[in-house]
Amino acid sequence: MSDQMNGAESLVRTLVAGGVDVCFTNPGTSEMHFVAALDRVEGMECVLCLFEGVATGAADGWARMTERPASTLLHLGPGLANGLANLHNAKKAMTPIVNVVGEHTTTHLQYDAPLTSDIEGLARPMSAWVRTGRDSRSIAADGADAIAAAKTAPGGIATLILPADTAWGEGSGVAPMPLPPPRTKVDDVAIAATAAALAKGKETLFFVGTGAVREKSLAVAAAIAKKTGARLLGPTSVARTERGAGRVPLLRLPYPVDFARAVLADVKTIVLCGARDPVAFFGYPGKPSRLADPATTVMTLATAADDLEDALTRLADRLKAQGVAPDLAPLQRAPLPTGALTPEAAGAVIAHHLPEGAIVVSESITTGRNFHALTLTAAPHDWLEITGGSIGIGPPLALGAAVACRHRKVVNLQADGSAMYTVQALWSQARTRANVLTVIWSNRSYAILKMELANVGAANPGRKALDMLSLADPDLDWVALARGMGVDGRRVTTADEFAVAFRDGLKEAGPYLIEAVI
Repeated sequence: MSDQMNGAESLVRTLVAGGVDVCFTNPGTSEMHFVAALDRVEGMECVLCLFEGVATGAADGWARMTERPASTLLHLGPGLANGLANLHNAKKAMTPIVNVVGEHTTTHLQYDAPLTSDIEGLARPMSAWVRTGRDSRSIAADGADAIAAAKTAPGGIATLILPADTAWGEGSGVAPMPLPPPRTKVDDVAIAATAAALAKGKETLFFVGTGAVREKSLAVAAAIAKKTGARLLGPTSVARTERGAGRVPLLRLPYPVDFARAVLADVKTIVLCGARDPVAFFGYPGKPSRLADPATTVMTLATAADDLEDALTRLADRLKAQGVAPDLAPLQRAPLPTGALTPEAAGAVIAHHLPEGAIVVSESITTGRNFHALTLTAAPHDWLEITGGSIGIGPPLALGAAVACRHRKVVNLQADGSAMYTVQALWSQARTRANVLTVIWSNRSYAILKMELANVGAANPGRKALDMLSLADPDLDWVALARGMGVDGRRVTTADEFAVAFRDGLKEAGPYLIEAVI
């Protein structure tokens, strides 16, 4: 092979120049020239993942923390398909990701080889932008367009399909980077209408999400709510929230339909700021999908794609709320519990020991239902959670966050059933020495589904139904599973044991796992 830069190297250099300097990989034969280019080019960190759902989930975690696109390298259509579940979560989180998906050579596609598939068709449902490379001279420009697409507000997934011959053919060098369009500024009419609605006080709900729940913007939103008397609330799931002591203690809409409807019962107007009209996760017999009363007026100040900070600042100016000091959470460390290890006791231990600057990754939907409220006055931290309902995001999300922020402790609060979807993330955590403390809530069941079975009217489920929701017989041994992938850990059964294990786990420099039997 000559010294001429090939298409793959042109693409990698373009990615690095565009600020995409990490690649979560699971490569195959058709991607070998891209693998070689990743090896040659300085400035690109590569993290091997043993399952594509780990790669896509880790890219999501990395990008949520850096606010820059991460990249993945996936093998043909089946590799992309394996990663789609966590790309669904990333889509709902509005996370910027650039997928590079290998493809057969352009001349080989006509023979319908075993791994041939409609990659564009697979990619489109989760992607904001999809393109198949045409030739090696233009593949770098395709990569630049992919970066611009991923960065376009509010952030999205760009999937570039890389035929093998576009990777090995003569490249063009680094392609110039097109600028993504700026965020739209909301008009004065929306500012005025919002100000009038919020001035009605507690009958109006200021419903804030995405970028509006970051520390600076949330403080402005809280000042506006305090000035007007309007209520302030966040969605059930948000990609990233900055919270804890010294920050606005934002409550969120409950997950159960009846609880959520009760919270919204007396609301006459909902003002959306980076959030959507609240709806139930699922449809249930005899229950509405839209959670607010049908008579409730819903109006939009700003969408997730708009300039939320500018909108909030102008709204605060109009309402003369700029001088209002928002109510901030005090630092109150919960007392350490003793005795049985209940969800409440576990939450108290976490709130007590959580270190300043921690990144909490929560995928503990049943056991951890009250963790969010219990940690409002913990040390200041970031909170990442599942946004699209596709389980198996926690361990890879924690991996990506740890790779992005190596100086910070990542705490993954993780349900046992969903952890099994992406258990391979523990191996990548061990290989990268990721600073992750994983806590597995070992209730040996899909506990959330037991509740959902009751919600659809199955009051007395039989043995077959219950067996489909049980993780017992045999019980999973999480400490053994973790050690088999290079992660040390311990098993605890009481609140006292958990408090000691959690404190000790926070001191570990690399990954560590606690199996907490609930």
